[in-house]
Amino acid sequence: MHDPASKPPFDPSIPVSPDNPCPFLRGLVGEGFVDGGTVPLNTLSQTIANASGETGLKKIWARIQVRGVATIANGFSHILKSIWSGPQLDALRGGPLDKLGAGSRILGVDGKVNEDEIARLQSFGRTYTDPNTGVSEPGLNAAEIKTFMHDNLKRAGSAARWYYPVLMQFEWPVLLKIMGKGKVDGKKAELYLSVADVRTLFNERKFPGRITQRIVSQPLLSSCALRFRWALGIAGLFLAGALLALVAVAEFPNQVRAMLPQKGILAQLLPPPLPAVPDTKAAFWLEQNWSLKDRHWFHHASQGTATFPVPYEWFVALEQPRLRLFSKPGMMKDSAYLESFGFIPSPQSVQTDETTLRRFGYANVYDTKQVPGWSTRWTPAENVDGLPVGFARMTGVVDPASGRREEDKIGLTCAACHTGQIHYQGIDVRFDGGPAMTDLKKLELATGLSIAYTLYVPFRFDRFADRVLGADAGKTDRDALKQKLSAIGKFLIGWQEKYNETIEGKKTWDGRQQKDTEEGFGRLDALNRIGNQVFSQDLALSGIKGFEKNLHAQDAPVSYPPIWTVPWFKFAQYDASIEQPLIRNAGEALGVTALLNLSDAYPGDRIWRSSVHVNTLGWIEDMLRGPDPFKSPDPATGPKFGGLLSPKWPSQILGDAWRIDRDKAEKGRKIYAEMCSGCHLPAVDTPAFWSSGRWEPSGDSKVLNAVTIPLKEINTDPEQTLVLSNRIIDVPGFLKVNTADLQTWWQCDVPTASASPNEMVYALGLMTVVDLVARKWMDDEKLSDAERAKLWNLARKNCLNPVGGARYRARPLNGIWATAPYLHNGSVPSLYWLLKPQNERPTKFCMGRRDYDPVTVGFAVTADERCKTGETQFSMTGSDGKPVQGNSVRGHSFELKDGEPRRDGVIGRMFKDDDERYELIEYLKTL
Repeated sequence: MHDPASKPPFDPSIPVSPDNPCPFLRGLVGEGFVDGGTVPLNTLSQTIANASGETGLKKIWARIQVRGVATIANGFSHILKSIWSGPQLDALRGGPLDKLGAGSRILGVDGKVNEDEIARLQSFGRTYTDPNTGVSEPGLNAAEIKTFMHDNLKRAGSAARWYYPVLMQFEWPVLLKIMGKGKVDGKKAELYLSVADVRTLFNERKFPGRITQRIVSQPLLSSCALRFRWALGIAGLFLAGALLALVAVAEFPNQVRAMLPQKGILAQLLPPPLPAVPDTKAAFWLEQNWSLKDRHWFHHASQGTATFPVPYEWFVALEQPRLRLFSKPGMMKDSAYLESFGFIPSPQSVQTDETTLRRFGYANVYDTKQVPGWSTRWTPAENVDGLPVGFARMTGVVDPASGRREEDKIGLTCAACHTGQIHYQGIDVRFDGGPAMTDLKKLELATGLSIAYTLYVPFRFDRFADRVLGADAGKTDRDALKQKLSAIGKFLIGWQEKYNETIEGKKTWDGRQQKDTEEGFGRLDALNRIGNQVFSQDLALSGIKGFEKNLHAQDAPVSYPPIWTVPWFKFAQYDASIEQPLIRNAGEALGVTALLNLSDAYPGDRIWRSSVHVNTLGWIEDMLRGPDPFKSPDPATGPKFGGLLSPKWPSQILGDAWRIDRDKAEKGRKIYAEMCSGCHLPAVDTPAFWSSGRWEPSGDSKVLNAVTIPLKEINTDPEQTLVLSNRIIDVPGFLKVNTADLQTWWQCDVPTASASPNEMVYALGLMTVVDLVARKWMDDEKLSDAERAKLWNLARKNCLNPVGGARYRARPLNGIWATAPYLHNGSVPSLYWLLKPQNERPTKFCMGRRDYDPVTVGFAVTADERCKTGETQFSMTGSDGKPVQGNSVRGHSFELKDGEPRRDGVIGRMFKDDDERYELIEYLKTL
C-alpha cells in the first residue's frame, strides 16, 4: 500500500464505508494504512499493535487480542474466511461487535458524524492541560469514560445486550490507551482522551501526529519474517513453560502432584502430595499409667523389623524426593518431613532439658507424679537421629540364612500404627495405644523415589556417598555402593511390576476384578499386607520363584485398632480371629518386614530363622497388660486395669469447648445402658463390667471374651473378616508347613488340617508359619520349658475361633473418643454420624491433618467437601459410581422404629432426636 518508512500524504478522498462503524479502523483506512475492504490478519494486528506504542510481550499480547477480536468481527459464519483472508472492514455493521445504537451514536448508520453526540461526550469530562503545549482543553479520563459508557447502556434500555459491557472494553478504553495524553518526561501522569482528537478522528479520519509516527516508524513484517518470529516465540514459550514446570515441581511439588492423575509415568516420577503441617502452639501427652521412659522405649524399641529397603545409615543419608533449583533438598529423616506422613515427633532422648521435653509434649513429667517404669529392665531403645514415634533401629543384625553380620536396619515398630494424636486449634494432644493418622503407602512411594532420585538426579549420589562412606572414599567403594543401591531400586521396581501384573489377573471372592483400595491417612490393609509379605515377597527374597501367585490386592483397609487393655481380651483383632498373643504380635512383625529365611539353599536347620525380637514382643505385651487385675484387687474399688490405660477426655487441656456437661452425660449413661452395653459391656470402671459373664477362665487368671456379632447381623463392610477365611495360599513343599500340627501343639477344639499339603486357607497357613518362626527363635535361644511357657502364655491357644463364621468383635468403649474415624474400616468420621441412620452417613470425606471436632466427637465433615492438597479422600464409591471394595459405610445402624422387626445391619432403635444423640455422645466422652 505504501512505503512503510514514510507517511503517505493525507488524502481525505479515500473512501471509508459507512458499514465500518469503528472510528479507529476508519482512521487507519482514511489515512491509507490499511485497505477499506478485506485486510489480512497479520497486517491489521501489526498495524494496531504498532499504533499502541507497546513493546515486547505487551505488544505481542496486543496483536493476539486484535487477531481474536478481528476473527469474529464479521460473524461466526465468517470465521474461517477471516482466518484465511482477513476480516472485511466494510461489512462490520450489524456484526457481533456492532452494538446497534447502544454505543456513543457519534457516527450514524450513513457514516455521518453527529456533533451533538460529541458535545454529549464532552459533557462527561472536564478541562485538562496538554502536557506538551500547556494549553487547556476538554477531555475524559478512564473513570469519566467508564461513566460515559455506562450512560450509553442506560440510554439504550432494553436494547442493550448482556455482553455489550465486554465489547465496550475494546473501544473507548483502547482509544484512551492509544491516543491518550499525559506522558511528561517519561513519567505517566493521568491519561486523558482529548475531545479535539476524537472530533478529528471522526470527522477527518485522521490520527494525532504522534500516533501516525508510531505506525510509520515500524515497518510491517513479511509473512516469512512473521513465521520465523512465531517459531522463535513458540520455542521461547516452550522453554519458558519447561522452566516454569521445573520451578513448579521444585517449589510446589505437592500442588503439582495433586493435579496429576494417580497413575501414569508422571505419577511414578513425582512424590505423592503431602498435606501442610501447621505450626503447633503446644503439645501434650495424656497420662496413661506409663512413665516417660516407658513411652520413649515403646516408641523406639525394635521388634526386629527392616521395613525400609535400605540399611539404617543409608536411610538417614537419603534426601527427600524433591527437585531443588538453587538449594539442596531436605533429608528423608527430617522429623518435619516425616510429620507430613502423619508421624508424631519424638526427642532424641528423654534425658534432656525441660524446655525440650515440653516442646515434645511431655509437660506431664513436671506437672504430675510419674508412675514406676517397666522398661528400665529391658534393652534400651535409642533415637539418636531424632526420628518420629514408631521408627526403630535394629542393631546386631545377622542374616537369618547365611549367618553373616549385616548393617543396622531401620523398621517400624508397634508405635508407628498404634500411637495417636488429635489436633485442635494449634494444640496437639497425643496418646499411646490409639490409632495413628499415618499414610504408609505414601511413605513407601516417597522412599522408593528417594532411592531413584539418588541414582539418577545429578550430584545426588555423590552427596549420598559422602554421607555413607565419608568424603574421602575412593571410586571403588563408591561404585560398589551405587551397585548395591541400584540393585535395591531394580528389585523394588520389578516387584511392583510383578504385583501389578498378578493383581490384574485375579478376581475377588465375589467375582470382581481385584484392585487396591486407597488406604489413605489412618488406615491400612494389615492382613493382606502380611500375607503378601510372608507368602510372596519373603519367598522371593529367599530365592524361591513362582509364588507371586500368592499376592492379593490390598482391598480390605481398616482403621488402626486401639490397643489399650487389649492383652486382657481373648481376641484382639476386629474379626476375633487369633487368640494367641505371641502369634498375633510375631505375625505383625513379619508383616512389617522382619528378615525371614525360607530358602532351601542353606542347611535345613536355618529355615524359619528370622530377625523377630520375640523377647521384645513379650516385653511390649507386658507393658500393655500390666498386673493381673484379679490378683489382690483393692477392696475399696475392686478389680481395675493396670498397664496402658485408655486416655481421658482432655477437657483440662483444651478449655471450655471441651468441658463435659455432667447433666447431659448422666442422661447419656442411661441411654448407653439401654442401647450399647449389651454388646460393648458396661463401662470398665464399674462393678458390672468386672462381674460380666464375658470373663472366662484362662490359666490362673481370666480373659474377656468380648461379644462377637455375625457379619450378616451387623452388616458392616465384609472385606476384613473374610480375608483370613477366603484367601488361599500355596507354600513350597520343602517347607513342610503342616497345619495339622496346630492340633497337636495346642489341642485345638477345631480341626486344623488342610486338604492339600501345600495349598491352605490363609488363616491356618499364617498361624502355622508364625508358630514355626517363634519356635525356631526359642530353639536358637535354647530357652527352658519354663521360659517358653512364660513367653507363650500357654493358656492362650493358637487355634481358630471355635465360634466360627464371619463376624466382628464388639470391644469395650473405654477411650472411644480417641479412635475416630469409626467402624472397623474407618468409614464414619464421627460418633454423631455413627449414631445416625446408615443411609444418612457421609459417603465421602477427607482425611489427613484435620482438626478434631469436640461436638460431634471425631471429624466434622461437610457435604461434597474438597480435600486440601495432600489429604486423602475416603469414598464409598469410585469414579465409575460402583462400590469400592472395603469402603462400605453401612451397618451398625440405629434406625429401628416401634413395631418393626429386626433386620440385617440395624442394631438398635431410632434416636428420638439429635438431643438424645448428643446426650449419649456426652457420656461416651467420659469412658
